[in-house]
Amino acid sequence: AITRDRGRDAQRLEKLLEDSGIKLSSVASDINGVSGRAMLEAMIAGQRDPAVLADLAKRRLRSKIPALTEALTGRFSEHHAFLARVHLDLIDRHTQAIDEVTDRIEQVIEPFRGFRELICTIPGINTLVADVITAETGADMSRFPTASHLASWSGTCPGSNESAGRVKSTKTRPGNPYLKGALGVAAMSAARSKNTYLGVKYRRIASRRGPMKAIVAVEHAMLTAIWNMTATAALYDDPGPDFYTRRNPDKAKRRAIEQLRVMGYTVTLEPTG
Repeated sequence: AITRDRGRDAQRLEKLLEDSGIKLSSVASDINGVSGRAMLEAMIAGQRDPAVLADLAKRRLRSKIPALTEALTGRFSEHHAFLARVHLDLIDRHTQAIDEVTDRIEQVIEPFRGFRELICTIPGINTLVADVITAETGADMSRFPTASHLASWSGTCPGSNESAGRVKSTKTRPGNPYLKGALGVAAMSAARSKNTYLGVKYRRIASRRGPMKAIVAVEHAMLTAIWNMTATAALYDDPGPDFYTRRNPDKAKRRAIEQLRVMGYTVTLEPTG
């Protein structure tokens, strides 16, 4: 919530600058970074010369001084300076609160640091996601008899609503909302990864059943890996992007041949060995 509030204040500051004709965000990716902050502080202090403000740029941003000079040409007034000061002070207070909470988390999570570091070896799971998983599961997989129990409790299993032989719904069951949200973030990150099993799994399922079902499948795979890794105390061993090809090479061969046939090619296979 604190991070969200800080983000909103940053958005309000950016909107304030745009209203005053200052287009700093169009050149600097982070207006609250070192360079952006130096320029904002100078503007609040009364400096209005775009060239002087642009010259405050640091490191790589100095190569964009001409663009910065143009972006910093506006109608920034004393009233804008007052409001900008308010927003910057709010951002600083939120940043301080986030740092304090982060320090507290590091203290509390010390007994579970091994678990956090272990699951961080899974593609897509960063420290923040690992903290949520640790908090919501207690880093104790013994309460779940199998990985399937963990996945079901987390709400990453398809529902089973069947009547008279007809499947009415496969919507996932309700689960822990905080864990589900963190897993969603991790799954989306893993889906974008290259040369990983989870990335390939997402793309295979998404092409047939859509992205939402693919995300749930990746979440399920992550939880299965977490349960097994905790049971064996082993680091994540990625099956590799060619897992499905190795598991069923004949099927992969037939699929490739069929794709070429649809494109209008006649394929003759000859062994290389």
